[in-house]
Amino acid sequence: MLKSMTGFGRGEYLDNEHRFIVEIKAVNHRYNEIVIRMPKNLGSLEEKIRRSVSNTLVRGRIDIFITMDEFGEKKRAVRVDKELAMAYHESLRALAELFSTSIKDHLDQIAKYPDVIKVEEVTEDILVLWPKLSSAVDMAVSNLMSMRLAEGLNIKQDLVSRIDSITSYLITVEERAPGVLVDYRVKILGRMRELLATIGTEPDEGRLLQETAIFADRTSITEELVRLKSHLLQFGTALNADEAVGRKLDFIIQEINRETNTIASKANDFTIANLMVEIKSEIEKIREQIQNIE
Repeated sequence: MLKSMTGFGRGEYLDNEHRFIVEIKAVNHRYNEIVIRMPKNLGSLEEKIRRSVSNTLVRGRIDIFITMDEFGEKKRAVRVDKELAMAYHESLRALAELFSTSIKDHLDQIAKYPDVIKVEEVTEDILVLWPKLSSAVDMAVSNLMSMRLAEGLNIKQDLVSRIDSITSYLITVEERAPGVLVDYRVKILGRMRELLATIGTEPDEGRLLQETAIFADRTSITEELVRLKSHLLQFGTALNADEAVGRKLDFIIQEINRETNTIASKANDFTIANLMVEIKSEIEKIREQIQNIE
């Protein structure tokens, strides 16, 4: 199903210990670029988050914002730097010997020295946090996809309407094309009669047929029309594909534009030229919409 590349999704996980809020913003981008902003203590989960998101969002600039709140008392641990404590003790002993005095081992005094005893927060097991965060990520991706699909449906309806308009213009072009040759024959015949009337001679029918054949060969747009209609059918088929088709549609519309330019340059006719201008206008609008498609 056609999907837009733009959208926003929010997901949240909440229990007695944690709350995770994940917000994902997606905009147009040629490739798949994922940027994650989250607390440092979740850094080891970045690759898991990236894989989880890229499995669903295959194209676009994806900005992910993650916040984490912790409830209740934090777990702490007391760490003793034994080597540092022994170093302090030995230094005090050396000072006592230097001044020929004695010291008493006051543990409480040594414990007050810098960095001997540290209170550290216990880092939570990242494997415990991931299922909670993953739930919020999945919710945000799901909400984003819902917005992308809704916008994709609107884009598809617009594209179908514009393809129908182009098809309608082409029907008029096909109806007009045979008349171009007839008009040219009448025009050439009129000129020949005007020129030959001064010398009292009738136009050479063989010469007239030759000139008409040359014009018909030079201005024939039959092949271009066949290819253009084929590209339009391919475009319509791609719109209904289940995969990401943004790049494919971009290629097809380039081919449609190429054939349209060729027809405009070959068809020596005011009516067809105006129809080609209308078709090119629709092509430009289609090209702009395609930039939003995944």
